[in-house]
Order: sequence, then C-alpha cells, then structure tokens
Amino acid sequence: MAGIRVLSPVAGEALELLGARVRLERRRRRWTVEGLAERVGVSPTTIRKVERGDATVAIGTAFEAAVLVGVTLFHDDAARRALESDALAARLALLPAVVRPLRVDDDF
Repeated sequence: MAGIRVLSPVAGEALELLGARVRLERRRRRWTVEGLAERVGVSPTTIRKVERGDATVAIGTAFEAAVLVGVTLFHDDAARRALESDALAARLALLPAVVRPLRVDDDF
C-alpha cells in the first residue's frame, strides 16, 4: 500500500491557487469542464482535480489546462522566458554534474 504523501503548506497553497485561477478563467470563457477536458485531452475528472489543486495530477496536464484558459505561467513574453532559461542553464553549468552527499567525519 502506498504511503500518504504530505506536501508543504506552500506547495499545497500554490496548487490550490493555480486550480482556482484555472477555474476562474475557464468560467470567464464560458467553457464547461468537459470542453476544457477535451481541449487538454484528459477526462473531466482530471480537470476537476486540477481545479481543486489535487497534487496527483501531472504537472504538464495542469500547466496545459492553465495555458489553454489564459493563466500566465512565468512570463508572457517568449523572449523573456528564453533569457531566463539561458540564465538558468548558465548557472547550472557552473555546478557539478553529479551531486554526492557530504561525508560526515564523526570518527572521534
């Protein structure tokens, strides 16, 4: 039996906020849950989970639903997203490719 996964309060709130934004924008567009589900390519149940902030929904599915209803993810401007992506890639290039845990010398 799988254990219960507990999210941090910040992660849970972020999921709920994204879900509320998806629900608001979907309703503003007068789209049904079924209509959005068809556009995303998932079941209406999955869209309801997105709108509730359910952590079991794949992040790609939640992002796709958000984009389709007009929720801004990161930056609206593609050039700005590209700059940020390049900056992150440059920072990652400075870090070691493999991360190993530090060995604690507790042999007194």
